[in-house]
Amino acid sequence: MPRETSKRTRHQEFAAKPERLHKLLAQSGYGSRREMEEMIEAGRVAVDGETATVGLLVSPGARVKINGKLVQLKFSNRLPRVILYHKPEGEIVSRDDPEKRPSVFNALPRLSGGRWVAVGRLDFNTSGLLLFTTSGELANRLMHPRYNLVREYAVRVLGEISDEARLRLREGVELEDGPAKFAAFEDAGGDGANRWYRVALYEGRNREVRRMFESVGVVVSRLMRVRYGPFILPPGLRRGQVREIEAPDVQKLLADFGLDVPAPGRPLHRPRER
Repeated sequence: MPRETSKRTRHQEFAAKPERLHKLLAQSGYGSRREMEEMIEAGRVAVDGETATVGLLVSPGARVKINGKLVQLKFSNRLPRVILYHKPEGEIVSRDDPEKRPSVFNALPRLSGGRWVAVGRLDFNTSGLLLFTTSGELANRLMHPRYNLVREYAVRVLGEISDEARLRLREGVELEDGPAKFAAFEDAGGDGANRWYRVALYEGRNREVRRMFESVGVVVSRLMRVRYGPFILPPGLRRGQVREIEAPDVQKLLADFGLDVPAPGRPLHRPRER
């Protein structure tokens, strides 16, 4: 889906109209609509010095604070940004880590307002494709089970996997948090004792791929996500690099998920690949 082009991502701004507060907060990257409604109900959001209520309409220029901290809002007159990140092993998908391990968020382009929202997660020792967007609403839809987006992984193990083990992984194994099965399981070659496989599934539970292989007595030595829904890890995107999705593809993505689609127009700064 990402286009190989030298053109800058372009955004067009229209006269912004008042919007519902919870929607504004979600599309500005502070969480899902439901999470924002709960935050407002808890009295943690204020608009122009007054405690906000669910359903409140907010106009451009309003001062909105969450837990007393001023936040930047992105009205629907701007196209959200979406980036691909090639996560290396040894980074955590979190802003707050008691162990102070390197965070993927430290590698992302800085934003003048709002924040990057991760679409799902990858384990500390898993590499590969991660998606980020400035729209919490878009992130929520990309992760929602009803859209049934495929996650594809390249998996390296020691030795070959028996036909019986493959059949169990395709038909379903029982994990501590419920049954799980691969939608696809293919050989991908390998040298010596190491063998590679390509697997796919339609959910993203914690360490699910590793736990599934462990359930049939196989230990994963390397794991890389190579696809998430319509996005494939670009061959030229090295570890630690980011690539921004071009505006026409962002528009199509919004349309596919039933979200409002602003038209592109004014140039917006694009991050350099790191």
